[in-house]
Amino acid sequence: MQRRHLLHAATAAASIGLAPWARLDVAAAAAAGVADAAAPRLVVVLLRGGMDGLTAVPVPGDPAFADARGMLADFGAAPLPLAGPFALHPLLPRLHALYQQQELLVLHAVGWPGQERSHFDAQQVLESGGSRPHQLDTGWLGRAVAAAGARPMPAVALDTAVPLLLRGPAAVDTWAPSILPEPGADLVARLALLYEADPALAQALARARALRAEPGMAANPAADPGAQRGQAVLLARKAAEFLQRGSQVAVLELGGWDSHAGQALPQGALSNNLRTLDALLATLRDGLLPGGTWGRSAVLVATEFGRTVAPNGTGGTDHGNGGAAFVLGGAVRGGRVLADWPGLAPKDRFEGRDLRVTTDLRSAIRTLLVQHLRLPQPLVDRDVLPGSGGLARADLLHDAG
Repeated sequence: MQRRHLLHAATAAASIGLAPWARLDVAAAAAAGVADAAAPRLVVVLLRGGMDGLTAVPVPGDPAFADARGMLADFGAAPLPLAGPFALHPLLPRLHALYQQQELLVLHAVGWPGQERSHFDAQQVLESGGSRPHQLDTGWLGRAVAAAGARPMPAVALDTAVPLLLRGPAAVDTWAPSILPEPGADLVARLALLYEADPALAQALARARALRAEPGMAANPAADPGAQRGQAVLLARKAAEFLQRGSQVAVLELGGWDSHAGQALPQGALSNNLRTLDALLATLRDGLLPGGTWGRSAVLVATEFGRTVAPNGTGGTDHGNGGAAFVLGGAVRGGRVLADWPGLAPKDRFEGRDLRVTTDLRSAIRTLLVQHLRLPQPLVDRDVLPGSGGLARADLLHDAG
């Protein structure tokens, strides 16, 4: 088959069975397998733009918090209490419920030590797992998926393309909403006949049909009230479906966290993003509960950097360093906050302006790869997260074996 014919056929196969708004990467589908039902599941949620960790996870017990944050210390309602001086933003009630059920662990003052305040560089490091920007051109999770051996872990990116985080030697699936019309049964049957002589295309078509959208799901999430939240909930629901059906790893993204102005507005972008994140994670949990999959799952929620401690002149914050992250799931020993808290007084800040990074986020990632996904530690230290071998193991999981 000529290359252009293969591409056309792959495009057609990608849409079959996933209409009206799903798409599957065919080459990946042909190569990917199905994980054992009892295998651990890992989900990574990337928050693009730099979430303000001191808004999502305020620290009202720090003596300098109120003065340092000024107008941003007023949340319109009482923060939801966590251990020690920490709290959750009041727009994260379902996350707080998970904390109370000991299924949510909060990390604070985390990041990559010495990172720059550039979105592009910081995201590249977060996804590649390098110690500096562009040191690596594949993703730490993509390398981890391939490190499973002859049978890579089945993985899916809930996006139109594979993010850097999942790029690597192994093929992965992609799924994203679209508004393509439902293909007719006759077209599907004709494609099945066309592809039956080609094992890769036949397998891709069969997999696409098997992973088709469930009846009753919204055909066009952009038309839903609260379009961003509706789309995020849809992606979380679909991610849970993939993980229930045999994917072992999933990646989701939520953008719009760059909050340079109007950060505290009740209906502003940051407030709405917090509501959306709360709904996304609750939906993901609900979708993974059947069959006990949630009990074998860990979810890492991370952003490329934190933001300045003090607000700027437009009621927002600028690019910073230390921030907050979340680890949740039935496999997580939650109900705790892990933080080597540096303090918010001017003398304690990084370069006088940012929350100081005291915990390398790679220590949490490394723990999830070694203890949760059961990858060999020497392989992780050498190939997946090079340069991380000296980091302490993070206390994240019930099973610390």
